[in-house]
Amino acid sequence: MQEDFHYYATYCAAYIAGYTHEESLDVAYSAQFVDLCSRTLLAKVKGPSDAVTTQMQLELMDARTDAVGLQDITRIWSAFHFLPRDLYAQKAGCAKRYLDKYRLICGPNGDLVVRTVELAKGKPLQSVGIAMHVLADTWAHSYFAGTPSLVINNTNYYFYELFPEGEGYREVPITFVHKTSAPDNLEKSIYTNSLYQTSENSIMNLGHGRAGHLPDYSFIRYKYLPAWGEYEEIIKDNPGDYMKAFTQMIYAMKYIRGETDSFEKNVYDMKAVEPYLERIKDIIGKRQIIASEDWKAFGEELSGQTVEEHVIDRYFDEYTQSPKQEKENTYLGKFFRGAIAHKGMVIDAIYKSNNKIAGVAR
Repeated sequence: MQEDFHYYATYCAAYIAGYTHEESLDVAYSAQFVDLCSRTLLAKVKGPSDAVTTQMQLELMDARTDAVGLQDITRIWSAFHFLPRDLYAQKAGCAKRYLDKYRLICGPNGDLVVRTVELAKGKPLQSVGIAMHVLADTWAHSYFAGTPSLVINNTNYYFYELFPEGEGYREVPITFVHKTSAPDNLEKSIYTNSLYQTSENSIMNLGHGRAGHLPDYSFIRYKYLPAWGEYEEIIKDNPGDYMKAFTQMIYAMKYIRGETDSFEKNVYDMKAVEPYLERIKDIIGKRQIIASEDWKAFGEELSGQTVEEHVIDRYFDEYTQSPKQEKENTYLGKFFRGAIAHKGMVIDAIYKSNNKIAGVAR
């Protein structure tokens, strides 16, 4: 997902869930900050390196892909962007090395997303934002894994965009190119993806790179044949999935706020969005590269307040200028503590499933 959903849509979900305008901004800032908190950023503010939640492109290009390097990559991407759905999934006739990666395939409504939401309860708003980022990405990033793998994450020529037509869909072949300087061409279904690399552990085969930004667009529907699925056709309905992500976030945040006693899988607060349902569907379904302006306008209508743009360095001075003993109580200090706790929980769960691909929680 992009800033449009992680920041602006998360603000809307938080406000509908009962948070104040200021609290909703805090939740939304943290949700978006997960996509920005790299080692480069942490070095700049002198934050704890264990709090890293993403890797910049230049960092990835320099990343090692030996056993230790792969553990580092997997810790970050599986924890925050491709939360595994089933760490105990079974697949006959495959080697343990492949099964370990297969079990990291991301998807919604797994045991780990329940633990993610439960971990955020009783914690600062920064942890709530982290949890909402992770939850939302389980919907957008379904069927891909947060570890480099050609077998799991590769795509091939069979990739079609689906346009609603009558009672069915019109299929248009998707063309993938590698010109990162040019925006995706929505009119001609031309999208940028990562370069094909035959190496199983190439960085180009991390996450949904081989499918480009398609998982990040709320409007799109597409189908393809993943190798891990025995080349059976998978249809990805992003408009439906993004609506479920939005309403599940509302349900999750109501649980965190104490309005319900438990957070359960496959529950979506459709009642809360009923007054705004058509508006939300319009935003999600609109063909555009980024929907920030539409979500921002909706958020401002909900609260009657200005939803400020996400400014990456908004809390840098507070953190860097605070005495060492007070840093944990700053906005970024609370974010760092929440990120370390969440990552540790996920890594520990992966390790306890007899999967060493992410190493041992520190």
